[in-house]
Amino acid sequence: MTRAPETDDPRPLTGEPMAIDLLNTRWVDATGPRDLLASTTGLAVWLRGWAARFPAGDPPTADAETLDHLLRARDALAALIDTPLSPAPGAIAELNAVLARGRIRRNLTPGGPEDVIEVDSPSWLPAWAAAEDWLRLLADRPERIRPCAGSECVLHFHDTSKNGTRRWCSMAGCGNRAKARRHHARRRPEHD
Repeated sequence: MTRAPETDDPRPLTGEPMAIDLLNTRWVDATGPRDLLASTTGLAVWLRGWAARFPAGDPPTADAETLDHLLRARDALAALIDTPLSPAPGAIAELNAVLARGRIRRNLTPGGPEDVIEVDSPSWLPAWAAAEDWLRLLADRPERIRPCAGSECVLHFHDTSKNGTRRWCSMAGCGNRAKARRHHARRRPEHD
C-alpha cells in the first residue's frame, strides 16, 4: 500500500512502501543531510501520510515514545536494506525485536475473515507496521528493493517497473543530474 502525498512533507521521494518510506525519512539536499524524524513535528507529518494504515479507534500519537520506537525500527531497517537477501544475524535480531511488539490475530466475523493488529501499546504500531511491511517486501520481490544510483543520494525504492530496471529514486532529480553529467562529459573533449 502506498502513502498519499502530503503537501507539508519536505522529502524528495514519497509513495514508496511503508518500510522504505520510513528509511527515506533521511535524505540529502542542497543544504546537506536532513531527517524528517529529528522531531515529533516531523513524526506528525510522517504519521499523517500513513493514517489510513492505522486503526481509527486508537491511532498512534506524535510523541517521544512513538518516535523512539519508530527510530528503532528505522535503524533496524537501515541495517538490512543493503543486503535484503543475506542479512546479518544482528540486523535480523533487531528487526525481530520490533516485530515481537505486535502480532496479527485472525478472526472470523459475519462479514468474513478479518485481521486484527495487536501491539504492546499504540506507540509501537508505526514501528511494528513498518517492520511487518519489510517482511511483505521480502516475501514479494526482495531483488526489487534498491538504492538510488545517484552518487550523492541515500534514498531507496521498491522497483515496480515492468522490466525491473529502475535506477533512480526520481528521473526528475537524480536521473536528470546523471544525464546532465554524462552530457557534459561527452562535450568536454570538444572544448579542451
